[in-house]
Amino acid sequence: MSIESPVTAPVAGPEQAVLDHLAQTQPALLSVQRQARHLTEWGLELAARLFAGHRLLTAGNGGSAAEAQHLSAELVGRFDGERRPFSAIALHAETSAVTAIANDYGFDQLYARQVQGHGRPGDVLILFSTSGASPNLLAAVQAAHGAGLRTWALTGRAPNPLASACEDFIAIDAPAANAQEAHLVALHALCRSFDAEIERLTNAGGTA
Repeated sequence: MSIESPVTAPVAGPEQAVLDHLAQTQPALLSVQRQARHLTEWGLELAARLFAGHRLLTAGNGGSAAEAQHLSAELVGRFDGERRPFSAIALHAETSAVTAIANDYGFDQLYARQVQGHGRPGDVLILFSTSGASPNLLAAVQAAHGAGLRTWALTGRAPNPLASACEDFIAIDAPAANAQEAHLVALHALCRSFDAEIERLTNAGGTA
């Protein structure tokens, strides 16, 4: 016979911390919603470029690396509709390259060197960062500009260095953790626009 633990009232401090965090989710989502047209435009351009044979490179650090890999997975696999795969690489996910570059060139060059290796003119680099201040992402932007890539950033509150360095950015006006949660919503919205445009291009006589 099992003995159940008694139900205890939540401790005031931790419960309030949870409530405070959840209270910030709505402003973060509203920040995404206000930029719906911007996300739509990103999806349209990304679809046109990848449909034409270009590639997406994504990068971030920590939780933002997971967001970057999530986006690349949606494009190489599928979002929620059937279509052909598109080329998208999450730069942090190649562990041997990541550790070799960090060891030989330093962590700040982790993404820049991969951009130089993988990037081609017309490709797109999307960087995820809640702070917008990561040196390795800023170095990646410089490398991308030198290689002829389009550079976009999905960040936390602006202004920030990464938003300023990229050709275009979407900033979420929320605390870092909530901004990161909103980035997932934003990248899914981007995928909606991307897939809709891929379907249109295909029906117009393309080969996707």
